[in-house]
Parts: sequence; C-alpha cells; structure tokens
Amino acid sequence: MSEPVGGGEDAGVAFARQMWADDEASRRLGMEAVVIEQDHAVVRMPVRADMVNGHDICHGGFVFTLADSTFALACNSRGVVTVASGADITFTAPSRLGDVLVAEGMVRSAFGRSGITDVTVKRESDGQIIAEFRGRSRSLKRQ
Repeated sequence: MSEPVGGGEDAGVAFARQMWADDEASRRLGMEAVVIEQDHAVVRMPVRADMVNGHDICHGGFVFTLADSTFALACNSRGVVTVASGADITFTAPSRLGDVLVAEGMVRSAFGRSGITDVTVKRESDGQIIAEFRGRSRSLKRQ
C-alpha cells in the first residue's frame, strides 16, 4: 500500500493516518488511501474475483465497506475517535471484476459530537457513479 497523500499533516490528519495504518480489514480488501485531509478522504479498491457475486457483479457489501472505510477516514480526520451511528447507501450502477472503484468522502456537517459525511463511489475507468453513501457519525467522549 502506498503512503496516502493529501493536505497538511496536522494532528487530526496524523490521527486518521494512524487509524488507517491499523485497519487490517481495509488493507486485506486491497484498499489504498489516496488522499487524507481534514474532512476529506479518497480511497481506491480493485474488484477482485472473490468480491464478485452470483450475478457476476461486485457484491454490494464490498462497495458499502469501501464507502464506510472512506467515511471513517474523513470523519476521524479531526483527531477525535469517531464512529458510525448509522449509514445509508444507494447503488446506482454495477461494478465488475477488474474494475477499480474510487470513493471520495466529504464531511458535510459536524455539530456537537455528531456529523454527516457523504461518500460517492465511482468506477475509475469512466467515472460512472456506482453508489452514493451517507454516513452519520458520533464522536466518543475522551477518556
């Protein structure tokens, strides 16, 4: 996995980078963080043979996981442990074996300990939108 690139290396971004470095699940799925900035993240994932379902398309759970991992990077980029309190996804087009999916997440609103982050998943080769994800987050109280 290559080193993620992005904006200034403030404490929040460094926190998110460490969270990513410790994320075994995303790593094993072949995800690569391309951008990690405050309130913004971009993550790539190739669709492998073990991700394709009986309809010969990428299983929606893998698309959701890509979006969720991107969401986690974006909403943790302020340096506070932040978790999902809920999420919704709309699938708009299929992806297939060999596609590379690119998810871009932006924090849209942060209020108190809550937040809303949108993630768009596209096929890299043609920009086709594969899914739109909206995650709701909750920052945990500091111990």
